[in-house]
Order: sequence, then C-alpha cells, then structure tokens
Amino acid sequence: MNKFLWISLTIVVITGIGLLIVSFTSKNIETPNYKVIKTYDEVEVRLYPKMVVAKTNLADKSFDNQGSNGFRTIAGYIFGGNEKNEKIAMTAPVVMNMGDSASMYFVMPKSYDKSELPTPNSKNVQIVEVAEKTMAVITYGGFSSDEKIEKHRKQLDQILQKNKIQTKGAFLYMGYNAPWDIINRKNEVAIEVMVD
Repeated sequence: MNKFLWISLTIVVITGIGLLIVSFTSKNIETPNYKVIKTYDEVEVRLYPKMVVAKTNLADKSFDNQGSNGFRTIAGYIFGGNEKNEKIAMTAPVVMNMGDSASMYFVMPKSYDKSELPTPNSKNVQIVEVAEKTMAVITYGGFSSDEKIEKHRKQLDQILQKNKIQTKGAFLYMGYNAPWDIINRKNEVAIEVMVD
C-alpha cells in the first residue's frame, strides 16, 4: 500500500474516532433539576426534587465488583425489558448507594409519573419514588474506581465535619457518562445532609 493511501486511511480513522467521541459526550441527556443552596469549599449543598427511579439491589457496595452488573440490570429495563417492550430515554446520573444495603438506580425521565412506567420484566428491578432531599455533593473527573470514590468520600466527609454539618444515611456515587465516553467525564460523591 502506498504512503498516500496510508495517510488518507489514518486521517479517516482519526476523524471517525473524533466524531464518535463528540457525539457521545455532547448528547443532551436529562438530569434532575436541583437547586444549589450553599457551597463549602469544593462541596455544593443541593436541594433535589422528588424523583421516580428504576432501582436494583446489589450484592455489595463495591463499585468495581457491582457497578457493571447493576448498570446492565437497569439498562435492560429501559432498553425494552418491560411489559410494553417500551424504550425509555437514558438520563444522568446513574446513582449507586454505597451503604450496607447497596443498590443502584436510574432516574426516570421527568415526563413519566410512577403509574405511567411499564412494569419491569425482571424481578430484580423495582420502580420507586425517592423523596425530596438536601444533598452535599463533591464533583471529580476521569474514570471511577472504589479507590477514587473513597478518596472523594473522605474529602467530602472532612469538609462537612469542618463545617459541623450533620449527615443522614449512606454515601452515594453518581456517574454521568456512558462507559465509552473518554473525555469530559463527570462523577460525584454525595450524602444527604440536615440544614436549617
């Protein structure tokens, strides 16, 4: 193969990869409408509205061990694994409860009431309502792991303790990107807080 053909093929491949990356990272994915109440250093205190979620329980609270399993289970539901074979739009973030009763959930699009969502085919997926909550949240980039989540959990905990903010329940991991997104990745660690 001549040099010109190799250069042309290389340009086509690099352009194609670039377009794929842009298409996956610039999607308009629905996210919850929260209100920032206060900030402490890198931490935002946010008021989240009531939400309807599709949830599955996990065997343990390890993101490394359970993240993919939980994602696949709920993705099956929104990609048509329900009584109506209905596809439901993907939203962000995907939320993992890191407590002893570990779970993962996808927030359902705002256009659905709980009663309007189709029944899951899998007995491992439940449709539940999450009450309005005030959450303290810290954001970081890159790919996540148990180690990175724990690092930011400790950072969040230290800032909250320093500011004498009481917490409630378990820490949550919130991921905003598809597994194939390479750039502009966004992750958060959060916990419910009690504020005046």
